[in-house]
Amino acid sequence: MIMATVSLRHIEKVYPNTEKKRKKGEPLKKSNLKVTDEGVLAVEDFNLEIADREFIVLVGPSGCGKSTTLRMVAGLEEITRGELYIDGKLVNDVEPKDRDIAMVFQNYALYPHMTVRGNMEFPLKLRKVPKAEMVQRVENAAEILGITEYLDRKPKALSGGQRQRVAIGRAIVREPKVLLMDEPLSNLDAKLRNQMRAEIIKLRQRIDTTFIYVTHDQTEAMTLGDRIVIMKDGQVQQVGTPQEVFDHPANLFVAGFIGVPQMNYYDARLTRAADGSYTVEVQGASFVPSAAKQERLRNAGVESQDIILGVRPENISIATEGPVITGKVDVTEMMGADVHVHVSNSSGDTIIIERSVLHSSDALRIGDSVSFTFDGDSMHLFSKATELNLEP
Repeated sequence: MIMATVSLRHIEKVYPNTEKKRKKGEPLKKSNLKVTDEGVLAVEDFNLEIADREFIVLVGPSGCGKSTTLRMVAGLEEITRGELYIDGKLVNDVEPKDRDIAMVFQNYALYPHMTVRGNMEFPLKLRKVPKAEMVQRVENAAEILGITEYLDRKPKALSGGQRQRVAIGRAIVREPKVLLMDEPLSNLDAKLRNQMRAEIIKLRQRIDTTFIYVTHDQTEAMTLGDRIVIMKDGQVQQVGTPQEVFDHPANLFVAGFIGVPQMNYYDARLTRAADGSYTVEVQGASFVPSAAKQERLRNAGVESQDIILGVRPENISIATEGPVITGKVDVTEMMGADVHVHVSNSSGDTIIIERSVLHSSDALRIGDSVSFTFDGDSMHLFSKATELNLEP
């Protein structure tokens, strides 16, 4: 049985700092990547152990280093520092063709003069695979991906989704130990993206390989990955299952990046009483964290401090009693079964998700005053100084 563990240990990528001297009056280019005497640190101290047949997703905003990391695994980028192991073998200096990996690119990278069959056979011909085995592998892959009827067509006669299936087919016929996918769905429209996401989930169940998948789309990350790696400015922010990352974000960036609509934030004050109990004061209202949160805060030795309170829109409800925050309805967005209500007050904008009340006198309208609340278990408490989650 082919094993396909991947180990990235202290991986770093440094690019030479080629930025020219800025002319007088020219605006400063914004970049949060660390710049040293050596150059620009595009990926910094990346550590990850990937199990056999695991589906790992690298996710983050543009320029965070996720594609650079993938290309280092593929051998398309030189590793500046650190060690990369595939199946326990150090491959830093191994040529891409000898790493037993396959890569699916964002732009498909199909040969336009070849048929679908020709594209899928090409990597096997380079490896001098016997004709009978080559035909069998191509037909098996085509059957898995639902492209058998297109085998004799040229890429120009195919839709975007069909081309992407061919690109994936060309990769899996090689039966690689590791399948790398670099934003493979980003060129597709929303409907096709949803369909292809489902196809990739099915594909994963049918082939025995390890997946490393890069995307900037958090929906893809949450639905595809066994674990997701969230990156920002060349650094890993958090590694965990989609549920772990959603329920317990490590810091303010992860909390805002994962979840649609984005988490609501409030300036607040966390107070620890003499008996060790905690309360959160926000806009004149006092909220009590749940017993489990209180215990985690106590165990971490958290003292009274200014914090940023985070609450997801789906955990906020309209209320008139108990601790409430008030504001005015700015915008309502009908989203089918739900309505996204944007409420403004002195602290900014809050998004509340309410069930839609069609043709009802209870429906919220722009300009209405509204009060809302949330329970003690739905609060996320972040240090104002470090932006880290205060619950370990």
